[in-house]
Amino acid sequence: MEKRVLGRSGIRISPMGLGCWAIGGPFYMDDRVNGYGQIDDRESIRAIHAALDLGVNFLDTSDAYGIGHSESVIGEALEGRRENVVIATKFGYFGNEATKTLHGIKLSPDYIERACDASLRRLRTDYIDLYQLHVWEIGISELESVTETLDRLVSKGKIRTYGWSTDLLGGVKLIAEKQNCSAIQQEYSIIRGNDDILCLCEEKNLASINRSPLGMGLLSGKFSKNSQIPKGDVRSSGFDWCSHVFVDGSPNEEALRKLDAVRDILTSNGRTLAQGALAWIWGRSKVTIPIPGFKTEKQIEENARAMEFGPLTPKQMKEIDMLLGNK
Repeated sequence: MEKRVLGRSGIRISPMGLGCWAIGGPFYMDDRVNGYGQIDDRESIRAIHAALDLGVNFLDTSDAYGIGHSESVIGEALEGRRENVVIATKFGYFGNEATKTLHGIKLSPDYIERACDASLRRLRTDYIDLYQLHVWEIGISELESVTETLDRLVSKGKIRTYGWSTDLLGGVKLIAEKQNCSAIQQEYSIIRGNDDILCLCEEKNLASINRSPLGMGLLSGKFSKNSQIPKGDVRSSGFDWCSHVFVDGSPNEEALRKLDAVRDILTSNGRTLAQGALAWIWGRSKVTIPIPGFKTEKQIEENARAMEFGPLTPKQMKEIDMLLGNK
C-alpha cells in the first residue's frame, strides 16, 4: 500500500501504525489494572525492529502507558533510527512511576510543557511528531488553553503537530479548526466506531488514527464465548469502556456474532482474520490509520503483512454493511 498522510501536517506515514499501550506493561487507574499483563522489553524491542523492517514507520504511545515505560522502551528501540520514524504520544494524565499508578488529570500550560519535556527524554528525541490530548472530555475554555500551549510547543520546535484522542464529536469539531491540528484518534473497528468523526476528518483534512482496530484482540479470532482473560489484564478489570468487546474478561457475545457474520469475507483472498479487520478499516476511508497493539514479534509480522493485501474491495465493503445492518 502507498503511504498515507498525517492530515494537514503533510507527514507521510505507513498505512498502519503500532499501538504501544500493551508494551508499557501493567499500571493502575481507579484501583484497577489498565495494562495487558506482563511484558518482555527485549521482545517489545525486537517487535518494533521487525515492524520497521516490514515498512511500518508510525508509532503511537502515551506517557500514561506503564507510567512512561512504553515511551522508554520506544526510545531504546529507536536509538540510531529516529529519523526514519514518526512518533505520536499523548499527555493529560499524571501518575507515579514507582507505584505504576495514574492519579488524575493535569492540563495547565506549565504542566503540559513539563510533560512534553519528560516524554522527549524518555523517547530520546528532541521533537515529537504528533502530540495528542489524552483526556476524553474537557471544557471549551480549557481546550482553548490547551491548544494555545500546544501552538507554543509547535513554535518552539518541540512538537510538529497535535491532535486529540477522543470519541466525542463536539470536542473534535472545536479542535479541528486549529491550524496546527492534524489528527483525531478514535476507537474504530468493524465492531464499533463513530462515522461522524470519520466524515469530519475527511472534510477537515485530518488523519483518523484508529485505536483498538482489532477490538482489543477480539478480532484476531483467538477467542470464543468460553474464553476467559486472566486477572491482571485490562480486559478483566471491568471498565465500562471496553464492555462492547470484553465483559469482566469474557468476550462480548454480540461482538462475536458480528465477527462470525463477516468472517468469510474478512478471511478471503488468503487473509487472516486480523488482516481482514485491518483491510476493512482501510476500505472505509483513505484517511484511516489503524494502530493495532502488540506484545510479540509474531503479532507484528501478521499485522504488518496486511499492508500487502491492501483494503477490501467496494463490493466486499457493501456485503459487510448488509450483513451487519449498517446504513
